[in-house]
Amino acid sequence: MAINRQNVEEIVKAVGGKENIEAATHCVTRLRFALHDESQVDTDALEKNDLVKGHFSSQGQFQVIIGPGLVDKVYDEMLSITGGSRATKDEVKTAASKKQNPLQQAIKTLADIFIPILPAIVMAGLLLGINNILTGPGIFFDSKSLVEVYPQWKDFASIINTIASTAFTFLPALIGWSAVTRFGGSPLLGIVLGLILVHPDLLSAYGYADAKVEGTVPVWDLFGWHVNKIGYQGQVLPVLVSAYLLARLERWLNQKVPDSFKLLIVAPVALLITGFLAFTVIGPITFVIANAITSGLVSIFGGFPALGGLIYGGLYALLVITGMHHTFLAVDIQLIGSEGGTFLWPMLALSNIAQGAAALGMMFVAKQEKTKGLAVTSSISAFLGVTEPAIFGVNVRFKYPFIFGMLGSAIAGVLLAMNNVLASSIGVGGIPGFLSIFPSQWGVFFIGMAIVLIVPFTATVLFGKVRSRGTDEAERTDDTTAKTSSKTEPSAPSHAQVHTDSVPVSSPATAVNVLEVLSPVRGRIVPLEQVPDPAFAERQMGKGVAVEPFEGKVTAPFDATVAHVIKSKHAVILEHASGVQLLIHIGINTVSLKGNGFTSHVAAGDKVKAGQLLLEFDRDAIAAAGYPLISPIIVPDGQDVIERVEELTGGDEAHRDAVLKIYLQG
Repeated sequence: MAINRQNVEEIVKAVGGKENIEAATHCVTRLRFALHDESQVDTDALEKNDLVKGHFSSQGQFQVIIGPGLVDKVYDEMLSITGGSRATKDEVKTAASKKQNPLQQAIKTLADIFIPILPAIVMAGLLLGINNILTGPGIFFDSKSLVEVYPQWKDFASIINTIASTAFTFLPALIGWSAVTRFGGSPLLGIVLGLILVHPDLLSAYGYADAKVEGTVPVWDLFGWHVNKIGYQGQVLPVLVSAYLLARLERWLNQKVPDSFKLLIVAPVALLITGFLAFTVIGPITFVIANAITSGLVSIFGGFPALGGLIYGGLYALLVITGMHHTFLAVDIQLIGSEGGTFLWPMLALSNIAQGAAALGMMFVAKQEKTKGLAVTSSISAFLGVTEPAIFGVNVRFKYPFIFGMLGSAIAGVLLAMNNVLASSIGVGGIPGFLSIFPSQWGVFFIGMAIVLIVPFTATVLFGKVRSRGTDEAERTDDTTAKTSSKTEPSAPSHAQVHTDSVPVSSPATAVNVLEVLSPVRGRIVPLEQVPDPAFAERQMGKGVAVEPFEGKVTAPFDATVAHVIKSKHAVILEHASGVQLLIHIGINTVSLKGNGFTSHVAAGDKVKAGQLLLEFDRDAIAAAGYPLISPIIVPDGQDVIERVEELTGGDEAHRDAVLKIYLQG
């Protein structure tokens, strides 16, 4: 397809001209800009441009939606106009991060560090929950645990506890790996640094308080300078600061040391200096700071539990919208390490349930079947600990469910805080969250769970019925409103212009004129509104559905020619003999993985048969890197051969029913 150079020139002008472009790149669907000043963007001009399907700002990047198969040509034309050089996605990401304020940068840094290790922590939390059930007294028998009544289960519980506690025992190694990677150093050195801080020769941090009282804290005598010989199990700040120093030192040495000597000098010197400073300066200072933060929180919730529970329980959902909830993962871990349990995480678990209950209430208020289905599926997701579909797809969109969710969570937060309900670990933040709560406190937690189920659900249904209008206003959208100028974070996509497929069928199409598309990925079929990316969720590129994958394989949904395989192998474009093109995009923002975890079995120009394997992807690797697995299947707009597209999200599993029906012209 030929590109109108004038349209590209107008895009450059609309983003403030070439002088305002610090760096630019593209992915399979959009141009990504790091701009010097986003206030210079002319959104009206972009919306009038025939090439532009939408635009939004995300994490310091201004993104212009062009669409698959066209964006690379627009990008090349733009470079010829501006005379700029090609930039990698990492370069644009780095340039964009400079536009964020210090708080945003700190939050993003913590998220980048903790999200990759979250699966290991959640796994450990779930297994510790099972161990708590087996070993907790009074759950099944009065004053006795299951293993006391049935001793044959004792060693089974012991094995579970060993497996579960490993992630927490060696937590500094996990944080060291992720933090050093984030700061640009060698992941292996980060692991070694973390293990150094929990070496078995050191006094465990858990035994430090008792040893200090008894005066038995071991020390190193460094020429008269006594340094405590203690480990940092369960601590976050010591390894974070040490990891930053290690990465910076390693990078500096790599620049200064000749290649022939790097193996002998860089790693040993970097680890020796960092390790020495970690035990002598960084560890003692950050240990005091971390304990002061912990003591401060404990004092606040101890002195004013109702206020603390009201604020944290009520406002946690707002933290999710801003992305600040990631910072509290580090606080939870610190509380568990220092106090033996966290009072924040139980409120998080109930906040998730509250937002799910509010979303479920919308099923009885909404008038459109698509919204009803989204309300059900997103509420189930929230009940299992993932609230983004419920919050962004339903509750924020209608406003009052979100408010009632926070109200129910605030009431339950007061109850939990006043009764000092603690979690022994971090697990799944929804209904299964009770597994992480100390069994002796299950009763209070279940009362809190009842509150967050009943209050948001009932209030949403009653208010929605009385109001009896929110749904019509929010859902009365038209396919002509595809362009959006909303500026949102990726974790908080705007749904003010979510599309509904309300095109009437004037006459039934014959089978010859209908292309049925089976899902190329086995999984649960969900509406595009559940995709945490406005470009897909608001159908800025075209109609389609999304899949929550059960397995890591992508197969051809029909006989086709491979039009394009994205360089990073996370997406492929197929072309049917009729001329219809289909985009299959695995995960969200997975372009950042640069092909890691993806394997392509086809190349552009290949002829493929329905059911033929196209791509393979590592679900665990994608999830561990912190990227959503939900995968859009899109019919790009602007295809003259298409009359309309019907989205079918009723089936739960791919290859059983069609997920799209494409009605062809003529």
